Amino acid sequence: MTATATTQNRIDAYPTRNNGEVKVMPRDGAVVWGSAEDGPMDQATLDGFDARGYLSIDRLVSDEEVAEFHRELERLSNDPEVRADERCVIESSSQEVRSVFDVHRISPVFRRIANDPRVVDRARQLLGSDVYVHQSRVNFKPGFEGKEFMWHSDFETWHAEDGMPAPRAVSISISMTDNHSYNGPLMIMPGSHRQYVSCDGATPEDNYLKSLVMQGAGTPSKQVLTDFYDRYGIDVLEGEAGGAVMFDSNCMHASNGNVTPFPRSNVFIVFNSVENTIEEPFAAARPRPEFAGSTDFTPAGQR
Repeated sequence: MTATATTQNRIDAYPTRNNGEVKVMPRDGAVVWGSAEDGPMDQATLDGFDARGYLSIDRLVSDEEVAEFHRELERLSNDPEVRADERCVIESSSQEVRSVFDVHRISPVFRRIANDPRVVDRARQLLGSDVYVHQSRVNFKPGFEGKEFMWHSDFETWHAEDGMPAPRAVSISISMTDNHSYNGPLMIMPGSHRQYVSCDGATPEDNYLKSLVMQGAGTPSKQVLTDFYDRYGIDVLEGEAGGAVMFDSNCMHASNGNVTPFPRSNVFIVFNSVENTIEEPFAAARPRPEFAGSTDFTPAGQR
């Protein structure tokens, strides 16, 4: 049987972007795959993640490391080659750098943190296996200029456009600045990771060019989001620089624009289980570029 035939005949447990059909369905499988014996987090922390879909770490990296991250972000933002690269996303109105993707490959500084035991061991514990970096980026939401990001589940996009079979992936956002309630922090609907939301419409050609700047395809309807709010509410994740949030790939999350003078920046790394490696996209004509969905499944922490 050819690869094309195998792809056509596979079972899609999470259909989406399918002729206008929209569904909210229970998520299959475990959320937490490991136990307290498998890593640095205790059972209460794992149970909290299982229930809410996220966990907070008050202090993951030192002030010195945060300062090093800032210097490296400034270096990348001012490098003409980086700014000209497709992996660099620039705000059209201000020409400020919004995101630099693939930072664990571009930068030795961010490569170290993507392979650091403080990060990798927690991801392994949650996912119950070795993990690899599906995507990495550093985000910068400048004061007065930072744009919002609409409610969405990352897994819906990674499933539709990258070919991730199941939501056995976890993201970590390491804060490089203090996150206040008013400067565009991460917002999560706690418990929403238990429900999968399929979305309307087909995936546009080269959708990633737009979605990396502003979420479009893969955004649930206003009615679904209202129902989710009524059911789950919203947690606004404040915290100091050096802290981190880990959240399940199927969490419904968003962030407001930043109209304050206080910038917000973070290092964002997605870990996927080596038992959940990506295939052909489930709802796109072709995969996104390597920097958006990696096909290098080398386990993190082994580089």
